[in-house]
Amino acid sequence: MSMSPGPVAGPGAGEWEWLTPDDPRLSWDGVAEGGWSENGRLPRRISGERLATTLSPNFARLAAMPAGIRFGVRTDAEELSLKLAVDPGSAPVDIRIDGALALRAEAADGREITVPLAPAAAVHGGDPALREVEVWLPNLGYALVYGIGFRGHRALLPAQRPGPRWVTYGSSITHSMFASGPSETWTALIAAEQGWRLHNLGFAGEAQLDPLVARTIRNMPADLISLELGINVYTRETFSARSWAPAVCGFIETIRDGHPDLPVVVITPLSSPDRELVPNRVGLTLDAIRKQTAEAVRVLEELGDKNLHTVDGLSVVPVSEAAEVFSDGLHPSAAGEHVLAARIGSALRTALSAPRP
Repeated sequence: MSMSPGPVAGPGAGEWEWLTPDDPRLSWDGVAEGGWSENGRLPRRISGERLATTLSPNFARLAAMPAGIRFGVRTDAEELSLKLAVDPGSAPVDIRIDGALALRAEAADGREITVPLAPAAAVHGGDPALREVEVWLPNLGYALVYGIGFRGHRALLPAQRPGPRWVTYGSSITHSMFASGPSETWTALIAAEQGWRLHNLGFAGEAQLDPLVARTIRNMPADLISLELGINVYTRETFSARSWAPAVCGFIETIRDGHPDLPVVVITPLSSPDRELVPNRVGLTLDAIRKQTAEAVRVLEELGDKNLHTVDGLSVVPVSEAAEVFSDGLHPSAAGEHVLAARIGSALRTALSAPRP
């Protein structure tokens, strides 16, 4: 993949300057190191090199969905244009300017998305100030990035992202199925509010404690890690009462090999009234999985892990509120994403601000 020209100054007035995804003036979040494939056009959340170790084509498919992936620039450009190739039915693209949603566009395959970038107020009567432009790729479906264009600019700089790095792992609840747009998932809302650098490892139906994921998190730069665990184990019936809690311990201990002191927040299953006390085919109820997950954390704490934190899923969405928060008894609605952001975000802030052991 070729690099785009590197000078700060843009082309002549009225001309478009087209960048490839690897241009250093684009500040990306949520893409794995070495995660670009398809000739540098398809961003992945996990490097494709070891995906085969999951033995799950569905996991590999989900890893190529750009949930939580965004890029940002600071510019005085008049217009931004995106050339994407996407799946039919993909989630929209969100474009935010100075923190506010400017455009939510359906990312139809081959369609070019263009948005005006009204210049910010001039500073002391001089040149227009730079605006921060942020593009969130669809959280559902694939998105190949063929070109990112700017017109009418004299400055094009990477967005400044000094905030803590937050890695979050989980099921379709973390992947977010019914959000209004990719910048309004609960994880994106928390990241935007707190100024955190999000790396979303939510995989719908596939939060099965794959060793690949544990090793990936172990090797990633991070300041805060959260793990939303348990619901896929109930629905897919992949662990038993004997195997689940030890697997949780092993997953966390692998992460600890690379991050011995970071805050790790374990979110036990949110409520799901139809599943709470109904055994699946291996005899586990959702309530039992929740208790076993908390017990795994307790055991690790007793063994000396001083920076583990548990968020009881029933405190995030009590059974009595499930009908209001969920679209289908399991997945948060668009409004429910905001509920999760407020409640989980509070717990994450507390964990991040706690003194290191």
